[in-house]
Amino acid sequence: MSNTFDVIVNGGGPVGLGLAIELGQRGVRCCVIERRMTPQPIPKGQNLTQRSSEHFQAWGCEDDLRSAHPIPKDGGIGGMTSYGTLLSDYHYDGLNRAHVKDFYFAANARLPQYATEGVLRRRAAEVPSLTCLYGWSGEAFSQDEDGVDVEAVASDGSAPRRLRAAYVVGCDGSRSAVREAAGIGETRSEHNRLMALLVFRSEALDHLLKRFPGKAFYNVLHPDYEGYWQFFGRVDHGVSWFFHTPVPEGTTTENFDFSALLTRAVGQPFEHDFDYIGLWDLRVALADTYRSGRVFIAGDAAHSHPPYGGYGINLGFEDARNLGWKLAAVIGGWGGAALLDSYEAERRPVFASTAGDFVERFIDEDRAFLETYAPDRDRAAFERAWATRNLDSAEVTRFEPNYAGSPVMANAGAARPGALGEHRFEARTGHLLPPPGPDGDRSVAARIGRGFTLLSDDPEVRAAFVRAAERLGVPLGATDLLPDWREAYRTSALLVRPDRFVVWAGEAGWTAEALLARAAGREEALAVV
Repeated sequence: MSNTFDVIVNGGGPVGLGLAIELGQRGVRCCVIERRMTPQPIPKGQNLTQRSSEHFQAWGCEDDLRSAHPIPKDGGIGGMTSYGTLLSDYHYDGLNRAHVKDFYFAANARLPQYATEGVLRRRAAEVPSLTCLYGWSGEAFSQDEDGVDVEAVASDGSAPRRLRAAYVVGCDGSRSAVREAAGIGETRSEHNRLMALLVFRSEALDHLLKRFPGKAFYNVLHPDYEGYWQFFGRVDHGVSWFFHTPVPEGTTTENFDFSALLTRAVGQPFEHDFDYIGLWDLRVALADTYRSGRVFIAGDAAHSHPPYGGYGINLGFEDARNLGWKLAAVIGGWGGAALLDSYEAERRPVFASTAGDFVERFIDEDRAFLETYAPDRDRAAFERAWATRNLDSAEVTRFEPNYAGSPVMANAGAARPGALGEHRFEARTGHLLPPPGPDGDRSVAARIGRGFTLLSDDPEVRAAFVRAAERLGVPLGATDLLPDWREAYRTSALLVRPDRFVVWAGEAGWTAEALLARAAGREEALAVV
């Protein structure tokens, strides 16, 4: 077995495996180092957005994803928020991603992270250019001008292996060894909350919650917790559950009555059996940079926050999709240095916005609501305020990560990448290309290749882009923009990246060569146009 690769991914959880598959499908020789022989059976990262399901489409394993964790017909994957206790009379639906389903090419999914990892492990085993070292850990990392050396240590005591690659990516979690070895710092927003994670079995709770059909996760807002959620989620419908909640400082797994805690949160006694009790610190952390030379970080190694809104694993998958094609482009010789720099320029602001504009804002707004309103103080005022929350679906529709203003987009400098936006069918530079209308022809997704894709109804425009791509050595597919697509996208031409983000939506003032050079990070090529 070779010890030399194009890319080594340290950490074979969902993000690391997704990145490896993205690279491997492009012919990049990639090695994944993962310390666990089998996925850890702790339910987390349950909610996969429509966008994450699109990644599984691109990675060739969406069907396996759908069958890996079947949900009963009446099960549902929606969410709910209640006041005081889980069984309170005050409740409303929340974070319903069905509000944005028409803007994506795949449906959202719900399954525990270990099942997701199983899907990705099976797909990785099918990709010839991938090597997966399960039961190994990356213990030492050093880089020079030409590559990175990694010392891998086996859990079974086998002799260490010295591996080398042109690039290393740390997908090794919030305590990333790669991040530490690369000297990358992180900025933390401490919330001073110790959290408990309880995994338990209870058919009784399933029976109690049949009054709320179609739900799979439940937030409880209680004044005692100052805006921090008590959070229930289904694992297997009917039997298995997880529960996150703040607990007092000094709590250990031995000195606290977790059964009483569960009973209080639900609102009445119910039979349950614990499978796991763990503790974690609630914090928001963002790496100061996503790159140090030939070393990159992604997923929780680059950013982490509490599981509010189900953003975490989905952000990690988008990291993988973003970085994967860019590394492959540079390794393949057609991507320029600026393309790798654009990974941080695009992804880091998206997480910062997600943390500030969504996760931490949830905490602040819930705290303010709980301090202002209470049914035992002024029931009428509380119910009026609660009703306005009941009607609010804005959180899902406002979460629209985009790269407007990215240095490798046509509108560089005009905006800033972030998570706040709006879902529209119009093709917009820096935004994800949606289907062409709510009932539009979804075959457009099949036209997007592993290089750039031009959609235009003008043969001369298509010919100009093909010539420019040949001169630059950039892979490009040029295809017709059908009349219905043109109407929905409101442009006669658009250039799309491999990750389906729009580079250019027909803005004037650009030549084909200049656009392709910018999109490929080939700054030196701009001088010839």
